[in-house]
Amino acid sequence: MTRIITARPLTREAFAPFGDVIDTGTDNHYPINGGKAERFHALAAAEAEGPNARVLISIVKSRPYQLPLELAMVERHPLGSQAFVPLSPRPFLVVVCPDTQSGPGEPHAFLTQPGQGVNYRRNLWHGVLTPLGGPQDFLVVDRGGDGSNIEEHFFDQPYEIHLPVEG
Repeated sequence: MTRIITARPLTREAFAPFGDVIDTGTDNHYPINGGKAERFHALAAAEAEGPNARVLISIVKSRPYQLPLELAMVERHPLGSQAFVPLSPRPFLVVVCPDTQSGPGEPHAFLTQPGQGVNYRRNLWHGVLTPLGGPQDFLVVDRGGDGSNIEEHFFDQPYEIHLPVEG
């Protein structure tokens, strides 16, 4: 039996239990540089814990996934948060799972709006970076330092992630 999860639109309210939505749809902004720029302030908080911890900024070039997506594995990073901000105005798929006594719970899938990014909280189960429709580059903010900062969980039975039916 296939376990199907249908992605829903990414909103601040729906994603709040898992982390932060990174976009300009916030009231926390103000002009800078003599009014020539607008700063959208404190959209997410980067977390970095453990020995020699530091926050890193990287770029990831990612190839697209085919849909429906077979979700067989999720991962988490116990020592730091992880943010993904697309460098092009295209959507991507976000999959997260609540933590339970026996590991990750049932996945939740979100479809970003073009230009939205996410910040996964430290120790949150999540799917891999999943661009749709073509290659996509992402700015990534996460933790560097000593110690292992990744755990993987493989589901006994995979989930199948679908996009919502347009209509």
